Amino acid sequence: MAQIKLIVYATDFSASAARAAELASHLARMHGARLHLLHVITELGDRHRRSIPAGVMDAFVREVNTQAMTDMHDFKQRLFGQFQGELTTDVVIGSGPEALLSQANSLGADLIIMGSHGRHGLEKRLLGSTTERVIRQSSIPVLTVPERG
Repeated sequence: MAQIKLIVYATDFSASAARAAELASHLARMHGARLHLLHVITELGDRHRRSIPAGVMDAFVREVNTQAMTDMHDFKQRLFGQFQGELTTDVVIGSGPEALLSQANSLGADLIIMGSHGRHGLEKRLLGSTTERVIRQSSIPVLTVPERG
């Protein structure tokens, strides 16, 4: 079995993130691994960006990034406040699955952990599944944790 030295825990700060956070913390502690919390701010598509003036868009991006950093700090304190190992955080802007995988690869992650909302039917077809796309595209093992259990 490969040694787990770095776990990337991807979060959207949702209520379903708590179960995955607990497992990420437990596995990192069990393996003596570093834990990296990652949140990806999804970019607006070019079609939407073109209709927004550059100055307004820049201010919007700064505000969203600032809020995400605050959310990350609060999330870290709430769910990882007692974590004893090495813990780092990052907030990036990009296309969800691609940005997540790019960060995990550049960090040299051995495992990605993320929650799964468990959407079904039309909602899943319309919204797609970030988790499914990460699983399909990743060369790194991905552990998904269902929202309910």
